[in-house]
Amino acid sequence: MAHEIQGVLALENSFNRVGLDHVLLVKVASTAVTAKLMGATREQLLSALSHAWVDGQALRTYRHAPNAGSRKSWAAGDATSRAVRLADIAMRGEMGIPSALTAPQWGFYDVLFSKTNKDQTVKPEGERQFSLPQEFGSYVMENILFKISFPAEFHAQTAAEAAVTLHPQVKDRLDEIDKIVITTHESAIRIISKVGKLANAADRDHCLQYMAAVPLIFGQLNAEHYEDDFHEAHPEIDTLREKMEVVEDARYTQEYLEADKRSIANAIQVFFKDGSSTEQVAVEYPIGHHRRRKEGIPLLEDKFRANLATRFPVQRCQQIVDVCREQKGLEQTPVHEFVEMFVI
Repeated sequence: MAHEIQGVLALENSFNRVGLDHVLLVKVASTAVTAKLMGATREQLLSALSHAWVDGQALRTYRHAPNAGSRKSWAAGDATSRAVRLADIAMRGEMGIPSALTAPQWGFYDVLFSKTNKDQTVKPEGERQFSLPQEFGSYVMENILFKISFPAEFHAQTAAEAAVTLHPQVKDRLDEIDKIVITTHESAIRIISKVGKLANAADRDHCLQYMAAVPLIFGQLNAEHYEDDFHEAHPEIDTLREKMEVVEDARYTQEYLEADKRSIANAIQVFFKDGSSTEQVAVEYPIGHHRRRKEGIPLLEDKFRANLATRFPVQRCQQIVDVCREQKGLEQTPVHEFVEMFVI
C-alpha cells in the first residue's frame, strides 16, 4: 500500500522540480499505512495525513552538488520514523488540519507547490493541486524497478550497461578519445548530470558522467568505485568526464513518462581523434525493469543470496531463501517469525 500511494502520487506530480525531496511521499504514504495498521478511524487517518503534509518537508539539497552526502542513504528511514510518530499522535486524539493542502497563502499548494512549470512561473491558483491519473491498485508493485546490475542511481542504470558493452572497444584507446556523447532523457539531465569536481562518494554515485566513465574504463561498476581512494588513484575517470557531452532525446523523455513504457533510456557513443567512432549503444530498459523480468529475476535471486551470505551462516541463508521462494508458505509465516530470521 505504501509503495502504491507514493508511486501514484509521483506519476504526474514533480516534487523535485520545486526543490522538494521525494521522501516527502515516503512520509505521507507511511503515515497513511501506519495509521491504518494501528486501527485508525477515518478521522484519525485524515488527521495523521494532514500533519504529514503540514510537517517540515526535506529539501533536495543533500542529493545535489556541492552538498550531496550520506543523508540520501538514511532520509527515507528518517521519513518513515516521522510517519510513525504522526500516526501515533493522531491515534491519541491530536486534531487534524482540514485545509493543510488548500489553505490560501498558508497551505501546501501555495507555499511549496506553486512553482511547477519548467519556466518556474507561478501556476494559477486553481491549478495548484495534485494530479492523480489513476486509482490506487497494484500498478507500482507490478512495475517495481529492481536495482540489480549496478549500485547506481536509476536514471544511469542503462548508461552503465551501455558503457560495459563498449568497454572492450575503448579500454585500450582511452588516450585516443576525442569526445563521448551520452544521449539521455530530461529527468537524467536535471537530476544527475554533473560537471566539475565531485565532493564525495555520495556525489559520484549520483553523477551520470561518472557512472558511465568507470565502466567504460574498467568494464564494471561497483560500490568501491565511488570511494575517495579509488577516485584519487584513477584521474582518467575525470579526464573522460571532461570529454562527455550529454544531450536529450525527445523520444527518450516522452517514453520515460508513458505509462505503458516507463523506459529509462541512455545511449553512448565514443568518438576518437582519428575520426573513427564506436557504434552508438542504446539501452532503453534497465535489467531491473518490468519488461526485463525474465532476464532479471535469476540475477536478483543471485544478488539476494550473495548479500545474505555477507551476514549469515550457510544454513540460515538457505532457510531464508527457502521461505521466500515458496509464496504460499511465506504468506502463512507470521511476520515476527520472518523478521527474526534476519536478526544477526
